[in-house]
Amino acid sequence: MVCGGFTCSKNALCSLNVVYMLVGLLLIGVAAWGKGFGLVSSIHIIGGVIAVGFFLLLIAIVGLIGAIHHHQVMLFFYMVILFVVFLFQFGVSCSCLAMNRGQQEALLNSAWNILLNDTKIDLESQLNCCGLLNVTTKRTEFEQDVQNCPAICKKESVCFSCGDKMLNHATEALKILGGVGLFFSFTEILGVWLAVRYRNQKDPRANPSAFL
Repeated sequence: MVCGGFTCSKNALCSLNVVYMLVGLLLIGVAAWGKGFGLVSSIHIIGGVIAVGFFLLLIAIVGLIGAIHHHQVMLFFYMVILFVVFLFQFGVSCSCLAMNRGQQEALLNSAWNILLNDTKIDLESQLNCCGLLNVTTKRTEFEQDVQNCPAICKKESVCFSCGDKMLNHATEALKILGGVGLFFSFTEILGVWLAVRYRNQKDPRANPSAFL
């Protein structure tokens, strides 16, 4: 049976906005988890994902209130802003999925070079790793960082580089963010369509003279 009635459209729109709220919280949570892990905070895409999650959460609340009260103005702004969020979320999600390891390494190297030695030491202690990346072009700098490294793993003679740890973490976070964001971005088109249809329907409980 096709969902074409007023009540059915209202319930569908309310349910969809509850899902959007959960997705917004998920995007914010995963992005914060990735952003809080050392130099992953230098990847500005993750900051964009946090912004998308925040606006999606905010517009979902507006849409939920508008759907419950059949508020014409709120539903109108909900449709417009949700479509803008869709465009931005689609672009950010594609950027997350398209970011390869080489681009991540370039970002980490640029961020590592501007860090103070005390900051590097604190980061190595926190992540229990030494140096950034053990590559030929940065061998001298890497060996110097290892000498100054206070991490516990040095006593065990088995230390991973901080770059490898952060890259693995960043890759995992970007895949989750990109996949979740891309999938749910298409459902936002459904939200816009539902809002348009629901906005143009008459509330059977309302006074018929109000629509004249």
